[in-house]
Amino acid sequence: MSGPMALEPGGAEQDTLALRLAQPPPRGDDRTLALRLPGHVPDPEAVSRLAAALADRIGPAVHPYEVAALLEAEGLTAEQIRQRYGHPNLFSLATALYEQVPRSYPEPAPAADPWRPDTLRCLLRGVLFALPGLAYLLTAPLWHPGRHTTAPIVAGLVSWAWGQALGHRAHLRLVTGRREAARTLLTGAPLGAALATAAAAPLAGSPAVLLAAAAQSLYLAAAGVLLVLARERLLLAALTPLLAGTAVLPWWEPGTVPRAGLPLLALLAALAATGHVLRATLATPAAPAGGTRPRPLWSLPYGLFGLAAGVLVLLEGRHEPYAVIVLTVSMGPAEWLLYRYRGLSVAALRATATPAGFLLRSAAVLAGCLGAYLLPLLPAAWLTGAAPAPLLLLAATLWTALLLQAFGTAWPPAVICLAAAAVAGLAPTLRPPPGPAVLPLCCAAAVLALVAYALLLLGRPARHV
Repeated sequence: MSGPMALEPGGAEQDTLALRLAQPPPRGDDRTLALRLPGHVPDPEAVSRLAAALADRIGPAVHPYEVAALLEAEGLTAEQIRQRYGHPNLFSLATALYEQVPRSYPEPAPAADPWRPDTLRCLLRGVLFALPGLAYLLTAPLWHPGRHTTAPIVAGLVSWAWGQALGHRAHLRLVTGRREAARTLLTGAPLGAALATAAAAPLAGSPAVLLAAAAQSLYLAAAGVLLVLARERLLLAALTPLLAGTAVLPWWEPGTVPRAGLPLLALLAALAATGHVLRATLATPAAPAGGTRPRPLWSLPYGLFGLAAGVLVLLEGRHEPYAVIVLTVSMGPAEWLLYRYRGLSVAALRATATPAGFLLRSAAVLAGCLGAYLLPLLPAAWLTGAAPAPLLLLAATLWTALLLQAFGTAWPPAVICLAAAAVAGLAPTLRPPPGPAVLPLCCAAAVLALVAYALLLLGRPARHV
């Protein structure tokens, strides 16, 4: 025996009388010089029509066998291939189609944005951050906050720091299961409220002030639980007594009982809602045993950042109290932009092919998101009569620090913000030049450090995979 053996089924030896040659075969026939029987001569027009009909599916193929699979899926039989197209078998026709249709590799369909934010929820969270301030409008004549602000401020700073750390730990437990996160919140929230009240007790000076600090601590603990478990609408419903009481203040003096009763009713509603949500969440099935329990030290930098942020906001509020309200409401859009940054970064990763190109796109995304957050604050500062520079620099500091935290980098923003808060807080004891320029300078230095670190860290493609 001589000559090559066909590797494809239904070779030419089955339907032709082949005269095999010693020299290489002519181009276009890789096996034999065949004397084909009538009815088995390839029909170029029929093959071209088939190629045109299947061009969009033949073009992306990387081997003729893919075209053969396509033809089989189309239901072509061996008899149809021989009679209609004049080819001896499926693989011969597939090879002809593969060679006739140019290669085309279309881009895959764009994937859905995994970081698409919930706009309504983010806006609602911003409103919920500011609504508790209505309680001070109602209760101010009862405990004279102008003369006794130290105790509520200290309680608020402790609650803020504790809430940031507890929220981070609860989110870590959410990865394991909602029941495990609820157990963490059930233990941590009352403890945080007790610590905040105890910190304010030596500075209260009167039972009324101590009660106000305790109520504030309890509310912040309850609100933190509801926000972590994504029950914002329930918290908004609990605050409706505050909204109703504040809405009538311009036209009616409610008196002592409504001024004390409506905030108390809102507090009780928030506590009841928190208890209901925790009870329902604790009733869910427990997660399978195993896994690593998060260490408390992992949440420490988040608590330190909460303390630093509270001090910076407090220092700004001493000069511009209305600016603090604007900043508090802006935390909702800030959260929305954190999601948008992550989505835009993923899109930039798909659109670039080199690390340098991604770094440039990442810098543009960071600048765009930061500008989109700060730009609406400029007219808000003018409307409230606040100086724009301190507000914008403080907002940029907080947003960039939150961005780094969103990527799991907690210690650098915590240290930078703590340093800025310490310098701005201790500056009056060092007798600086007159004027409120210390806080903007500290925030400007913090923003430069945070943005530089964000570009260094988040400008790497590996952080967004």
